[in-house]
Amino acid sequence: MRVNKVKEKMERGEKVVGCFFGLDSVPAVEILGDLGMDFIMIDTEHGPYDVETAARFVMACESHGMTPMVRVKDYNRNSILKMLDIGSQGILVPFVKTVEQVKEAVGYGKYRPVGDRGFGPGRAADFAVNPALLGDLQGFFDFANKQNLIIPQCETAEALACIEEIVSLEGVDGIFIGPFDLSVSMGIPKQFKAPEFLEAIAHVLDVCHKHNKFCWILSGSPEDAKAKFEQGFDGVLGMDVSYFYAGASAYINGVKAAAESCK
Repeated sequence: MRVNKVKEKMERGEKVVGCFFGLDSVPAVEILGDLGMDFIMIDTEHGPYDVETAARFVMACESHGMTPMVRVKDYNRNSILKMLDIGSQGILVPFVKTVEQVKEAVGYGKYRPVGDRGFGPGRAADFAVNPALLGDLQGFFDFANKQNLIIPQCETAEALACIEEIVSLEGVDGIFIGPFDLSVSMGIPKQFKAPEFLEAIAHVLDVCHKHNKFCWILSGSPEDAKAKFEQGFDGVLGMDVSYFYAGASAYINGVKAAAESCK
């Protein structure tokens, strides 16, 4: 079990940068780590991955200085438990609508006394061969509960309506705002400058900080990320596919322009 560097960084008041991982490539994980990305969010909700593939990405993160996290496909027990057992240090729980759903997610993701997570001899538990772990199992539980982040997404109008109760739950470490689905659920698709949407974002952020929980949001550019940090967000996530597209597009267009100039 490793210390969560992302959590440590936020506790020092520093901002964190991550991305949703969709490129399905271990070398891509390694490159992001070498470039200084704080964490990736392996996307098993919208992405094609399951546990076996996610495990390879987790190990690549660990060997290149990044914190591995997973967006699970739902808030059910196996979806959360297995990703934690392979070594994910954060679980992003999508499309929750009720406090009870979040309580279930916390129960599956945190050991007693906070939750009811089952103990298994996986990677995250050093395969249950560590004498120090086996000699103080409750100490391991307490350490794991502090290091493994449970992060519900606020991306539904229903979650927004009860966000304070969600955020105040023991075992909820922070909130990620999913702006696209939240705007859709509010009936204002992609109207990110609408007053009611801006008020909703500010409200979630205020509630998180009131309860000493972190708040993350999607961001598509360095300029936008700067604005989000200035607003008070503790972290932003981009999209690795967008990075690849932007970089490859700039290179290809530049080379083509050079070729045209030599005709």
